[in-house]
Amino acid sequence: MAKYIFIFATFLMSYQMQSQELPYYQIPDYPEDFGPGNVVSRMIDGLGFRYYWATEGLTQKDLEYKPSEDGRTPLETMEHIHSMSKMILNGADATPNIRSKPPKYSYEELRKMTLENLQAASKKMAGKQSEDLEKSKVVFQNGEEQSAIPYWNMINGMLSDCIYHAGQITLMRRASGNPINPNISMFFGKLRDKK
Repeated sequence: MAKYIFIFATFLMSYQMQSQELPYYQIPDYPEDFGPGNVVSRMIDGLGFRYYWATEGLTQKDLEYKPSEDGRTPLETMEHIHSMSKMILNGADATPNIRSKPPKYSYEELRKMTLENLQAASKKMAGKQSEDLEKSKVVFQNGEEQSAIPYWNMINGMLSDCIYHAGQITLMRRASGNPINPNISMFFGKLRDKK
């Protein structure tokens, strides 16, 4: 019995350490000014924090939950968010998005890669001034053809869409019986002190 308790405790500590090592357990400190790049960076950080907690501790039951016959599961929604997180990262320096069939990743891989993409995108956007933001674009490449779309579309497109989908995951996990941590403060971007 003691052996099983030790194994479970080791697994739990390892899981907790891994979770806290991922970006966005807590939202980073805000920048000193409201420059345009910093505002976009903070929006990405807000998404990262929401995504972290929406996807924290999902079980297999949660990942497979389907609200309707033609709806996405939380795992499929995470795949969709991951693909957009790559576009958010690419948009910071106008790197082309080349459409291809993505490989299948595990829940842990998807979560980690998405959070790391968002953190990298936030860092790239931080400190940019208006003239720098003009160079940030959403670029789609199909063969030799490219189309570049202003970064404005990233804000109302992929960024807003990812926030929307993080909310869907939160709702679906509640419906499957595993609501998010009630001590999260979205306003302050951290866990509330337990009283």
